[in-house]
This record gives sequence, structure tokens and C-alpha cells, in this order.
Amino acid sequence: MSAKKSKALVFTGTSISHADASKILDVDYQPPVFRGSMETAVMAGYILIGIIDGIFFSRAAVAHKEIIRAIDAGVTVVGGCSMGALRASELDVHGMIGVGKIYEWYRDGIVEDDDEVAVATNPDTFEPVSSPMVNMRETLFAAAHKKIIDEESCAALVALAKKTHYTERSYFGLTKEASMMKIISEDKAAELLDYCRNHEADIKRQDAVLVLEKMRELLLKSNMK
Repeated sequence: MSAKKSKALVFTGTSISHADASKILDVDYQPPVFRGSMETAVMAGYILIGIIDGIFFSRAAVAHKEIIRAIDAGVTVVGGCSMGALRASELDVHGMIGVGKIYEWYRDGIVEDDDEVAVATNPDTFEPVSSPMVNMRETLFAAAHKKIIDEESCAALVALAKKTHYTERSYFGLTKEASMMKIISEDKAAELLDYCRNHEADIKRQDAVLVLEKMRELLLKSNMK
């Protein structure tokens, strides 16, 4: 039995493109999930659904009850990375399978806000045009570990990024504003920007891959029965 005949579906397109995702898992792909998407997928006969990306603020987000109804109907739902991590942390007690660091952070209360994973996207391609807070925080921590910035500057930069609206978060904007506010020098801002652009800790993409790998594992197990 092939993956496609197993009626598996993944909602993504922002944290990982459909083209890149399909190289890892050959199933059906749809754009980020929103209110009503799950019910439509269940009606279409999908029995394994992965939630990676979802709509947060521009329209109604996927409801908890939609996911619970899908699980109650016998659908296996895997979540991680972005909207998937958020919903999995809230619904793992109902049987939703959560994977990845971001899911664990939400589950354990290390992060709580939706804006931690939210990004502005290109409305046609769903590609991100801003940087997610979870990535920025981890990248800044890594920069501090590499001694590019000190711990005090790192904490100030993280706080500054958190105060910035999710649609406007970028490494360029952050380092420029930090320099203007004298948090770091102009030279240090340029050095940090270069590091962030070339060595970003892309936690969201890593977790997106974990969702796909978990689904592949589940499909292989079901195919062997």
C-alpha cells in the first residue's frame, strides 16, 4: 500500500514548502489549516492528517473541536512546528500526537503566546516574509554562546524582538533598532546580522521535518499490518 492510498494529508507551506516536504513524504499537501479545513479533510476520507502550519489572525483558526471530532472519528492527527505544535500541546490529552521542540515548549509552558510561531506570509505562496520568534530567540542564544554578543545584550535583543509585532520581525530590523537604541554598537550589529542570516537556528523547519518523519513512521507501521 502506498502512502497516497493510505489517504494521508499534511497542512503546510510556510515552515516548509510543499515541494521540499514531498521529498520527505509522498502524500497529499494543502495550504495552512484554518477553520473548517479539518472537517473537509475528514469528509474527503483522510485517515492520517498532519498539521504543521495554520492561519492565526487573518481568518478563523482551526478549532479544537474540529480536531477532537476528527480523532473521535478514527483519524490519526499529528502536529508540530507551528499551529500544529500549539494545538498538539492543547489536545495531546485527547489523542493528538505532538512532536518536536516547539510542541514540547508549549506543552511545558516554556512558551505560551501564539505569536511565538506566527509570521507574516506571502498571500499567494504562503512563504514567510517575517521571522518567527522561536527561531530568533534560539539564534540569539546561539550567538551569545558563540560570544558574538554577551548575555546581557542577548536578553535585551530577545526582549526587543518580543515587543516587535510578529509581522515586522526580522534580523535586519532587530539589529538596526538595537544599534539605534545603543543596545549594541553598529559594528556589533553588522556582525550579528551576518551571523543570524547565515546561521539561523531554524527550529520551525526542523520540527516540520519531524512531523513528516513521524507520519512516515505511522504509515509504514500501518502498511506492515
